[in-house]
Amino acid sequence: MAMLILFNKPYRVMCQFTDEKGGMDGDRRATLADWVSVPDVYPAGRLDFESEGLLLLTNNGQLQHQIASPQNKMPKTYWVQVEGEVSDKALQQLREGVELKDGKTRPAEAASMEPPDLWPRNPPVRYREAIPTSWIRLVITEGRNRQVRRMTAAVGFPTLRLIRYGIGDWALDGLAPGESRTIAVHAPAAPPRKPGRKPIKPRKPAARRSPRP
Repeated sequence: MAMLILFNKPYRVMCQFTDEKGGMDGDRRATLADWVSVPDVYPAGRLDFESEGLLLLTNNGQLQHQIASPQNKMPKTYWVQVEGEVSDKALQQLREGVELKDGKTRPAEAASMEPPDLWPRNPPVRYREAIPTSWIRLVITEGRNRQVRRMTAAVGFPTLRLIRYGIGDWALDGLAPGESRTIAVHAPAAPPRKPGRKPIKPRKPAARRSPRP
């Protein structure tokens, strides 16, 4: 069995355990070490600094690879608040794939949704009084850099707030920002190894700092 931690990453928390470079003003940014004190676990995939929601961490290299590898096409579900009333045309474009600078995206599931019952963001989203906002439920099977934000911008609806609700069968339900839940899952079988080749180990970030009290 492998350990899997479901963590609700707050806004403006880095998906690593140290911040070696600091922010634009030189101050240290919040990292996973401020929230996760379990030793020897590492993120399976990433989530942008300014995005919120589900991040998975594990102590098992095979499981980490299975979750994070683009080849496995594990679906990721996002709740996206966009500027403007999203149109049927834009949703259809998202479903068919959007042309980005690094190529066309895979077809996605996209649908309008009612505003979810969420925690307040700190700092709050900046709204423009004359422009309404709306929410999209978007399911993708890729993990390009800032992909969801680029997709909604490409169809004319910039992202204001981005929350990852689910990864595969795992979901955010019951977790407030900064909270986590640890479960045991069956580790995937390791593929046959060629002679002399080492088994997959979790990718380790830089050394941790002590968790905050």
